[in-house]
Amino acid sequence: MSSHTAPKRQDFPADFRWGVSTSSFQIEGAGREDGKGESIWDRFCAEPGRIRDGSNGLVACDHYHLFPQDLDMAKQLGVNAYRFSIAWPRILPEGRGKVNEAGLAFYDRLVDGMLERGLDPWATLY
Repeated sequence: MSSHTAPKRQDFPADFRWGVSTSSFQIEGAGREDGKGESIWDRFCAEPGRIRDGSNGLVACDHYHLFPQDLDMAKQLGVNAYRFSIAWPRILPEGRGKVNEAGLAFYDRLVDGMLERGLDPWATLY
C-alpha cells in the first residue's frame, strides 16, 4: 500500500496564485435592479417546467449587495486571486447600444474591493 501525503502550501512556488472563482448568474442576484437586462439564463429559468423547483438567479447569493462580506471571506481563506465573471446584461442591458453605468459601477466597486484586500482580480467575460 502506498502512502500519500497531502501537498503543503510551502511545496508550491512563492508566486503561485491561490484563488477562488464565481459565476455572475449563480452569485450576483439583483436580477431586476440598476438597469440589468435579461440574460439567456434568466429567460430559461422563467420558462415553465425548465427548473423543477422554479429556482432562478434573481436573488442568487445576493453578491451584488453582499460582495464586501464575500470578499472578506475570500481573504480569510488565505487566497490571493478571485476569478469572477462579468454579466453582459448588467453592462449592455439591451445587448447593444447604451452602456449601463450602474453595471459598470458595480464591477468597479467589486474590483476595488478585491484590490483593497490584496486579491488579484481575474475577470471572465461571459
